[in-house]
Amino acid sequence: MSEAPTTYVDGFVCPVKVENRDAYLKSAQVTATLFKELGALAVVENWGDDVPEGKLTSLPMAVKLEAGEVVVFSWVVWPSKEVRNIAWEKAEADPRMAEMDMPFDGKRLIYGGFQTIFTA
Repeated sequence: MSEAPTTYVDGFVCPVKVENRDAYLKSAQVTATLFKELGALAVVENWGDDVPEGKLTSLPMAVKLEAGEVVVFSWVVWPSKEVRNIAWEKAEADPRMAEMDMPFDGKRLIYGGFQTIFTA
């Protein structure tokens, strides 16, 4: 078995109104460009297609999905947590982030940072 990669991943799950798909994609493209400039290795955005409601827990339940919304699952791959921390600090000060309207309910956004322990 090879050693674990040293990458770091930010993961996000949020609800987006179906009618805001284009606006979401536009904001995601701006954010991806910025993150790549700041050292991200990859930025991935996924529009929910087969995201079932659970009985005990599920992604729709986690984001309190409402009628007319879709679950979006995204992640950013960084070379390290250190690069990620510096990038986020710079991104938060970047005018492109300040000028962007977020086309989703940020109060229902779920996010976290993760150490990569295995890839195949």
